Amino acid sequence: MTELLNALILGVVEGITEFLPISSTGHLILAAELLGATDERWKVFNIVIQTGAMLAVVWEYRARFFRVDVALYRNLIVAFIPAAALGLAFSKYIKSYLFHAVPVALAFIVGGVIILLVERRSFTPRVEDAHAMTWLDALKVGVAQCFALIPGTSRSGATIIGGMLFGLSRKAATEFSFFLAVPTLVAAGGYDLLKNRALLSANDAPIFGVGMLVAFVSAFVVIRWLIRYVATHDFKPFAWYRIVFGLVVLATYYSGWVSWTQ
Repeated sequence: MTELLNALILGVVEGITEFLPISSTGHLILAAELLGATDERWKVFNIVIQTGAMLAVVWEYRARFFRVDVALYRNLIVAFIPAAALGLAFSKYIKSYLFHAVPVALAFIVGGVIILLVERRSFTPRVEDAHAMTWLDALKVGVAQCFALIPGTSRSGATIIGGMLFGLSRKAATEFSFFLAVPTLVAAGGYDLLKNRALLSANDAPIFGVGMLVAFVSAFVVIRWLIRYVATHDFKPFAWYRIVFGLVVLATYYSGWVSWTQ
C-alpha cells in the first residue's frame, strides 16, 4: 500500500508539472526524496510515468495527430533530434552530477529569473500558430529543449520561452511544446525502461499502472487549463513560484531542516 500511495503521489506530481514551466523532473526528484522512493527502480518509474502525461497530449490533440500532417511530423522530428543526441551522449553524467537537490534548486531559480527577463520584453510574434512553423523554427525550439536536460530547468519552460524568443506567439509556443512532448517522453521512457529492465519485475506492474493513469488524468486537466490560461496571461506567476521554491529548497538544505540525501 505504501508503494501504491507513493505511485499515486508521484503520478499527480508528474501530471501537474509536466506541461507547466516549473520542471516535472525537478519536482519528481524532490518529491521522491521526501517519500523515500529513491532507489534505481523508482528512478525508472519517474521517467516511465511521463508516458502517461504524453498520452494526455495525444488524446487532447488526437484529431491533429491521427491525420496525415507531413509538416507537423517533420517539425517534430527536427525539434526532437538535438536533445535526443545530447541526452544519449551525456545522460549518465547528468544523472550522476545534477540529479540532486542543490543543482535542481539552482536551476529552478535561474529558470525563474530568465522567464521574468523574457516576459519584460515587448515583441511582435512572427508565427501566430503552430501550424505555420517552418522546419527552422522547429530546430530552434529543439535547441532550446536541450537546456531541459538539466533537471530543474523544465522541458516545457525551455521550449515555450525559447519559442517565444525565436518569434513564436505564446499560444504557438505552448502548443508546439505539447506536441514535442510526445516523441521526447516516449523516447526517454522507452530508453530508460529498456536500459533498466533487469531492475523490474511483474510485481511492479501495479505501481507503474497507477502512476501512468494518474499522470494521464492530471496532465489532461492541466493541458486544457493551460491552453485557456495563455490566451490572457503571462508566465510571471510560474517564474516567481520557481524562484521561491528554489530558495526554500536551498534554505532547508543548508539549515538541515530536510536531509536531502540525494
